[in-house]
Amino acid sequence: MQHEPDTLPRPATLDEVKGWFHNIDQVLFDWFLSRQRERGQQGDLLELGVYLGKSAVFMGQYLEDGQAFTVCDLFDSPASDTANDKEMNKSYSTLTRAAFEANYQAFHDELPRVVQGPSHVITSLVEPDSCRFVHVDASHLYEHVHGDIAAARELLGEDGIVVLDDFRAEHCPGVAAATWGAVATTGLKPLCITATKFYGTWGSFEPVRGELGAMLAGRDDFWHGAEEVAGHSMIRIDGRRARVPAQPTSRYVAEAEAAPAATPAPAPSKASPKRRLKSLLGR
Repeated sequence: MQHEPDTLPRPATLDEVKGWFHNIDQVLFDWFLSRQRERGQQGDLLELGVYLGKSAVFMGQYLEDGQAFTVCDLFDSPASDTANDKEMNKSYSTLTRAAFEANYQAFHDELPRVVQGPSHVITSLVEPDSCRFVHVDASHLYEHVHGDIAAARELLGEDGIVVLDDFRAEHCPGVAAATWGAVATTGLKPLCITATKFYGTWGSFEPVRGELGAMLAGRDDFWHGAEEVAGHSMIRIDGRRARVPAQPTSRYVAEAEAAPAATPAPAPSKASPKRRLKSLLGR
């Protein structure tokens, strides 16, 4: 049975939104998206696969006036093929669109553009070269991830960033095959990797790689090192101790802080039980 949005849990913090979005990836999303904003880089945001909205809520902070944020997920719709439907029923049986929208609207006034359907439809709905940041976290099946990466390449504008989730999880070999296949054959340049996510670009590599390295060198809450991959110096990051950046504030926290203080309850009478009984009897 689906809950109506107003009966769903009301998250007070991003940590209360269920999902997988490690501190180090929050640091990197913040850095890449803030860098784009500071440089005046134009373009929209796109997320393929949103689960209950944890990373989408975070990304929504960086949406500028005149820019669009599109999210795409099957939510509670059936998948179009047996393998994908099996994966959805096994890993995401509690996912509903209502739950995602309730979580997102706890932090933002307006919903993103929500596409409920398979990710392969996204290229017919989003303009080519229109995005500056694409997060791919949908299916773990090779054929689907391969298509999602191809879609990201088509939709990203000049120097856009793509982030691929679960690229080295042992239960997702298809994501790894699609990710490194794209590096080997499509010109995708690997900027950095964390325990769960791959960050890359089909655009200019050295400027962003140099600035990223400088930022990482100035922090003491994680380890990083360089690896030569496909002719590029990719940064490998161990971010288990990473400090989380500023997070969006739930409207429910703001409402609670603005609410007038409750009138304190009257103190209990100190009269003895015998005297209280006489009072009640009118004696």
